[in-house]
Formats: sequence, C-alpha cells, structure tokens
Amino acid sequence: MILKLEQDLGRQDIEVLIKYGERNEEVERLVSLVHSAEKRVLCHTATGEKTVGASSIYYIESVNKKSFVYGEQYVYQTKFRLYQLLKELANAGFVQISKYCILNVNVLDAITPLANSRMEATLIDGRRLLVTRKYLGLIKQALLKGNYT
Repeated sequence: MILKLEQDLGRQDIEVLIKYGERNEEVERLVSLVHSAEKRVLCHTATGEKTVGASSIYYIESVNKKSFVYGEQYVYQTKFRLYQLLKELANAGFVQISKYCILNVNVLDAITPLANSRMEATLIDGRRLLVTRKYLGLIKQALLKGNYT
C-alpha cells in the first residue's frame, strides 16, 4: 500500500482518493475506516457531553436499557438506543453480534468457535465478546464479503 498526503491551502474540505486494482476486503476496510472518521456519537461523561469518533469506538453495549460506548481507554453512556446507533454506524464498519451489542469490525483481531454454534470475538486490545447464534451469519457475511453495511 502506498500512502500519499498532499497539502492544498486552497481547499476547504478533505478529499480522499483510493486507487486499487481489484476491489477486495482491504479496500472495503479502508472505505469503512474513511466513513467512520466522519461519524460521531454524542456521549455523556462525568463533566458533560462529548462527541466520540466512530473509528475510536470498539463496541457499544446495551445494559438495562442504557447504551454504553466502549473505546480503548474509555466507557461513556449515550442516550441513543442500540438500534439507532447501528443504523447510523452500519456504513462505518459496525455489525450487530448479539441482542445487546454491536461491534466495530475494524478492531476485530480474531474470531473463534465456542460450543452451541456461538463464537467469541477477540478485539485488538484483547477484550473478548460473545457472538450469539442469531447474529453469527451477519458477522460471517461482513467478514467474508468485506461489506460492513
């Protein structure tokens, strides 16, 4: 992969151009990462509100009808429901892995089988999440096709 950066002082916006020979999983992941850079989630912290970029979110979990956003070094609460967040973040590489959790596949390190047709997702920081049988097909499809929508 070749990365080129070009400064243009006359531009107001950032332009991203991805040139490729064959559209494959690597290209799809890059597109997903670019889309996730634009998406932001409004969260609540102890000191007020904060917007978090989708690319820094590892997963979002719903506990007792409250949604929590997990990143590498933080956990924030958001007022949005899981289905709303999934709809907003689907193009940024998020896929539902259980009734209560959506995962950013861009931070997925490995997926291993467990008993009862379930899988365990291991994230790049070592955290492990359960992929339930109902959603197994969705994550497999996303990984095989490189299509995270």
